[in-house]
Amino acid sequence: MLVNLLDFDAEGLTAWFAQQGEKPFRARQVQRWIHHFGAGDFNAMTDIARSLREKLIATATVSPPKTISDKLSDDGTRKFLFDVGNGNAVETVFIPEDDRGTLCVSSQAGCALECAFCSTGRQGFNRNLSTAEIIGQLWQANRALGYDPKAGNSGERIISNVVLMGMGEPLANFDNLLPALRLMLDDNAYGLSRRRVTVSTSGIVPAMDRLAEACPVALAVSLHAPTDGLRDKLVPINRKYPLAELMAACQRYLLHAPRDFITFEYVMLDGVNDSDADARALLHLVRDVPCKFNLIPFNPFPASGFHRSSAERVRRFASILIDGGIVTTTRKTRGDDIDAACGQLAGKVQDKSRRVLRAAGMAAGSPGTSAGVELHP
Repeated sequence: MLVNLLDFDAEGLTAWFAQQGEKPFRARQVQRWIHHFGAGDFNAMTDIARSLREKLIATATVSPPKTISDKLSDDGTRKFLFDVGNGNAVETVFIPEDDRGTLCVSSQAGCALECAFCSTGRQGFNRNLSTAEIIGQLWQANRALGYDPKAGNSGERIISNVVLMGMGEPLANFDNLLPALRLMLDDNAYGLSRRRVTVSTSGIVPAMDRLAEACPVALAVSLHAPTDGLRDKLVPINRKYPLAELMAACQRYLLHAPRDFITFEYVMLDGVNDSDADARALLHLVRDVPCKFNLIPFNPFPASGFHRSSAERVRRFASILIDGGIVTTTRKTRGDDIDAACGQLAGKVQDKSRRVLRAAGMAAGSPGTSAGVELHP
């Protein structure tokens, strides 16, 4: 069976080359060809000895996930659907802006956390993505977007920022995430700044501590509620790691982080978490955590049970946070015409979450009955 070299960061690739009787500099050469130049064909690696190229052809491969579809939004947002096998697919979104190009990368097929307002969570959890499948999204997107260092634009990558905010909870797939992050930061691969790579988490506290020690990058925390009672309902992982533990973990992370603040993501749900009292409770909650807030207009999907807060309500909520000394932005909805907006990454799937299975079981009078809700956000 051929070994997929996309699964290796620099340390792993060097170790694999050593097993093949090759010197470390060969691993560095091949890594640069694969990740900096985007080469998937060993014969294209022209400064590598023919004998080594022939050995690589016989023993290894560069196999990113295959592209199923590539959709372009009216606003320039681009959504890729990648095949990860066994009927599973993941979505990756590129968001162009005047001063940056951000790629939103998935880490799991589906998600086990069942956040109440997220369509991806309605899929249930299928599996963790491999390192090759995580970094392969960046590899494929670079090629699709036309990045070509040989053409003279090696100093200006089209993708300048990567956010692990796509499908899945990145820190629940820590062991496969870590080599991918290291490749993103490696000057011999993608060369991104730690400040320009962001991991988003719903609050898996032990993994936050591991990330701080192993590979501190920018951190975004999906907060979405100011109290444990409400967050337990919206973000069920809170029952295991409640807000006091989460805030303490944020403070510990800042000792290592490349930025001097945590970004708190907060989806605005009409009549649920968007009152003036909720905003004031947030100010009290984060009083000891240097932070900024990113308010996210809810992107509806069928049978969600939630509605988007009005623009005026979002404005009022933001003003309370700003008056309290917190930098606060409201995320501009991008790519919603191709189902690429925040919380919409699910594709056309059946709702497999335990939440809906339980509800369907109660309605039918028997446990385990599938609701069969087709999501097309």
